[in-house]
Amino acid sequence: MSELASDSAQRQVEDIYRAESRRVLATLIRLLGDFDLAEEALHEALRAALEDWPRDGMPNNPRAWLVSTGRFKAIDAIRKRARLSLGEVPERAFVAFDPSDLDEASVVDDQLRLIFTCCHPALAPDAQVALTLREVCGLATEAIAHAYLTPIATLAQRIVRAKAKIKADRIPYEVPAREQLPERLDVVLRVIYLVFNEGYAASAGATLTRPDLSNEAIRLGRLLLELLPEPEAQGLLALMLLNESRRSARVSATGDVILLAEQDRARWDRALIAEGALLVEQALRSRRFGSYTLQAAIAAVHAEAQDAATTDWTQIVGLYDLLLRVEPTPVVELNRAAAIAMRDGPGAGLTLVDAILGRGNLTDYHLAHSARADLLRRLGQLDDARGAYQRALALTEQEPERRFLERRLRELDV
Repeated sequence: MSELASDSAQRQVEDIYRAESRRVLATLIRLLGDFDLAEEALHEALRAALEDWPRDGMPNNPRAWLVSTGRFKAIDAIRKRARLSLGEVPERAFVAFDPSDLDEASVVDDQLRLIFTCCHPALAPDAQVALTLREVCGLATEAIAHAYLTPIATLAQRIVRAKAKIKADRIPYEVPAREQLPERLDVVLRVIYLVFNEGYAASAGATLTRPDLSNEAIRLGRLLLELLPEPEAQGLLALMLLNESRRSARVSATGDVILLAEQDRARWDRALIAEGALLVEQALRSRRFGSYTLQAAIAAVHAEAQDAATTDWTQIVGLYDLLLRVEPTPVVELNRAAAIAMRDGPGAGLTLVDAILGRGNLTDYHLAHSARADLLRRLGQLDDARGAYQRALALTEQEPERRFLERRLRELDV
């Protein structure tokens, strides 16, 4: 084979690997019953494909070939370890497997199993996020650690402990039974939402957004909806798409925060808005929606408005009233208070924000103090606004938000 043909074949192998690797891994985990063994098998299968396919040609079913080859490589490794007395032998690996049984439905089931296993409630929340990004999305440990500003060694240990717990506790690699699905689906949706939120508004660091994480969350949301078309999966994907549609307008060329009211709406992604709005409508029609769908509906009202002045704040407040019944949290109360301030004036909003803080809720939440400061500023109570901005500044670890708050403080002194 010529060097040019060899390079072309290698690119084909790499393209198929990128497209199929997470599906192949999900099936190998089912067949082998071990995360690490499955990952080793996946890499061995790729190595074999890079050697064999350029010489022998592409197999008719590359995915089945990778699964079958990876499984045989793993069995060889298991037998070698058994001879050397290196660890236990996973009996599941020796169960008969016919590659022709690997149809699209079985691959879908394997991907669902993997998502629910990584998001099992027995695992710590930070471990659920890390394991999902590593195993379902295929992100490198270094990339996850960087995104969450966590030392690589710490993140790696988190993943190792999660895998060990799955093995030690015999956490089943399965889709939950129908009666367990609502509770377990909530955990999966929460993990995807946590990943998106960290990408949409990073909790700390030099940049406001981390597009790699928000894009992965949207990809996960699409995958979950394709595998499990439930209304709240629709709602979550809609919420992420609608929020993501504003990303390029949320930050200036110098990396500074641009508030919603000041954003150039011509820069909003209308294709994402249209897709998100359609998903919201479908989820609402089901009458089986929850908090993600209601949040998406609020985002859709913002997206429909030509500017901040023409936003239907009455509808937004009504949606927050519904959301507060479904998710009665101080953060939802705070967002509702901000909407009421837009509808009824800053005094009405300030009364509600002060009541939330007066109960001892959100005292360490910088956005609560920032919202209070803005309402005080709008009311002309500049000394109190300055104190609230300073409190918010002391609490935030996000550099663009720090610059925004510092700018607001400077404006008060003008």
